[in-house]
Amino acid sequence: MKVLAIIPARYASTRFPGKPLVDIAGKSMIRRVVERVQQCSAISHVAVATDDERIFSHVQDFGTAAIMTHPDHPSGTDRCLEAYRKMDVTADCIINVQGDEPFVDFAQLDSLIQLISQPEVSIATLAKKINDLSTLFDPSKVKVVMNARREALYFSRQAIPFYRNEEAANWHMLHTYYKHLGLYAFKPDKLEEICSLTPSSLEKAESLEQLRWLENGNAIHIAITEIESPSIDTPEDLEQLKKFL
Repeated sequence: MKVLAIIPARYASTRFPGKPLVDIAGKSMIRRVVERVQQCSAISHVAVATDDERIFSHVQDFGTAAIMTHPDHPSGTDRCLEAYRKMDVTADCIINVQGDEPFVDFAQLDSLIQLISQPEVSIATLAKKINDLSTLFDPSKVKVVMNARREALYFSRQAIPFYRNEEAANWHMLHTYYKHLGLYAFKPDKLEEICSLTPSSLEKAESLEQLRWLENGNAIHIAITEIESPSIDTPEDLEQLKKFL
């Protein structure tokens, strides 16, 4: 299987402008993401998809392929598709790794690739068991519920399921809750298909694009990981996460 990893990276972040180029212990964030992805031997090609000349030039300077994309994409998924269309590469699957994931682990990527390599799987993602109440009730941490075949039933910023007759502090003892990790693998034809869909009511309600895919009948298969890979959304996140280095 030929695996292509595309890393979408925007300069204009509302909460942290320019974060792909921020220095983390002597290396830019985007370079750290690229180097982490390159540790996965199953990935044959890595490229950064950006809408900014500064990021484009920086990525080329350290020897990685960079693709200029349209500035008005509604999501990183759409940016990945444009980049793939522009590349002279044919892949069996495409991995979408966010440009603010400098701690992504190659073992997570291996899990995704093993899952997407199955003939019946066209969209794959990751989830991790939630072990603390702060994560469970944090709306910035997306939760996922799945069926017995580990296909996603729903994603939410709320803790689901809701236990009507139990104290919230006891919920984690009654059910295994999972946090969604925003790494995706797609078969190319499925990536084309989902990017052609119009925003859905569920997506708008939760601000989660994967709900558009579910609402249109697409199966999202999930691999469980024990590895935490925190993303950096704000300067405060960066200060907190420097301890991982």
